[in-house]
Amino acid sequence: MQWKSRTLLMSGGSRGIGLSIALAAASRGANVALLAKTAEPHPKLEGTVHTAAAEIEAAGGRALPIVGDVRNDDDVARAVEAAREAFGGIDVVVNNASAIDLSKTDDVEMRRYDLMQDINVRGTFLLSKLALSALRESARSGRDPHILTLSPPLNLDPKWAGEHLAYTMAKYGMSLTTLGLAEELKDEGIAVDSLWPATLIDTAAIRAMPDGERIVQAARSPRIVADAAMAVLSRPAADGTGRFLTDEQVLREAGVTDLSEYSLGAPEDRLVPDIFL
Repeated sequence: MQWKSRTLLMSGGSRGIGLSIALAAASRGANVALLAKTAEPHPKLEGTVHTAAAEIEAAGGRALPIVGDVRNDDDVARAVEAAREAFGGIDVVVNNASAIDLSKTDDVEMRRYDLMQDINVRGTFLLSKLALSALRESARSGRDPHILTLSPPLNLDPKWAGEHLAYTMAKYGMSLTTLGLAEELKDEGIAVDSLWPATLIDTAAIRAMPDGERIVQAARSPRIVADAAMAVLSRPAADGTGRFLTDEQVLREAGVTDLSEYSLGAPEDRLVPDIFL
């Protein structure tokens, strides 16, 4: 797949897995538009949409930082139009923005419940919906457009609903968007997939948690998700749609047999599995 003429629009991406995916695309010469609300530094987390854009440019891509909130209809519409105007179209949408709260039902605050529903479910649906016109143009031009959402397989084992019902509903809402859009768009040349890490991933948010520096020693680098995302997004749209993939699965299908380079310290058999699997 020729990345130098492709444009990727991502929600979030100022840090963590999203930024790693953006940098992987940029290193291949892609145009990357980021819609993120972090215009000023967070007191505990590094990275803003502007620092991310600088890293994207340094990696070899063209960057378009867009300050906005995926919960706001006007901001998302503005981001789509800005990407089309700056780069001539959109070929890839990555639904990366997500909120997390693993509280039990008794303890979860309804404002946190609403936040997860608004960012995870509604934000994924809205960005995908408003980008469809541009993705259809990409399909007509034979550019293999793709929507990739960072959400888990729809595992209906009651364990996961029982562990953290509010968060599970929000993440599964993202995955239902993949399921439905893949079916809806299957004859239009637009692939729609979900990607999820098989293990815990080292992020600034986890490091900021109590004992986070120790926890991430049993994690992998975000690069594994980025490399898997590039493998998925480099496939022709005709190769399939509606898939729920893990980073391990994608890389093994691509012929990668040794994943130890992504581990931060623990042996492969001591890594912490991610949830929902």
